[in-house]
Amino acid sequence: MIRAKKSLGQNFLIDENILEKITNVTDIYNKTILEIGPGTGNLTSYILKKNPKKMFVIEKDNELASNLENKFNNQITIINEDVLKLDETKLFKQEVTVFGNLPYNISTEILSKWIINLKKNFWFDCLVLMFQKEVADRIIAEFNTSNYGRLSIICNWKLNIKKICDIKPSAFFPKPKIDSSLLIFYPKKNFVKIKDPKNLEKVTRIFFNQRRKMLKKPFNQLFNGDKRVIDKLKIDLTMRPQNINLDTYYKLACEYENLRS
Repeated sequence: MIRAKKSLGQNFLIDENILEKITNVTDIYNKTILEIGPGTGNLTSYILKKNPKKMFVIEKDNELASNLENKFNNQITIINEDVLKLDETKLFKQEVTVFGNLPYNISTEILSKWIINLKKNFWFDCLVLMFQKEVADRIIAEFNTSNYGRLSIICNWKLNIKKICDIKPSAFFPKPKIDSSLLIFYPKKNFVKIKDPKNLEKVTRIFFNQRRKMLKKPFNQLFNGDKRVIDKLKIDLTMRPQNINLDTYYKLACEYENLRS
């Protein structure tokens, strides 16, 4: 019997209605599919019913990877590696559709890695991913709300995001203590060009380091009180970090790059 490992954040999805719903979110037929953390292969089975062209799975757990090999034979290609150490842009020559009941303890790290590492071309056509509900709420949060922060800004930079549904703990084994949410991400055709994404990470980190404080201190830390930036982006330094919209943060990252070049 396969046991879920707490250390790897494993909760296996078992609800057949939810499994069916996930595979109906986007067209799978004749596409190349990548599934992250397939676990016992429940979602894998439902995806294969939709006749994808090819299917890859990334499973770090050796026991689970071996079990998947026995269960699916040559129907899938198993990559028995840590997803955080892989470069997906080198794995796939064409865009893939990604599904993932992501391990909750590293879900934001996985998503951030994919966004930060995106080069000129996207290696996926869409991401269908499950998160803890509170994490999903932060990802899709709009400015002027309490959930809005660094994760919202980084995730929405190059991706359009839509919430599909919330999922109760009873859909999993073992049952997590929290609700989950299913999100779908599509690449944006147009987005603010930031040369080095690490600058966006730095700008948002400094601004949200003290999210209840006014913008004046973090702005001065980054821009040394440069009035030209204030006037250009029409920033009110008496506001709080959550009062600044997405686009302004992307432009701030660009201004920070210009200042350093």
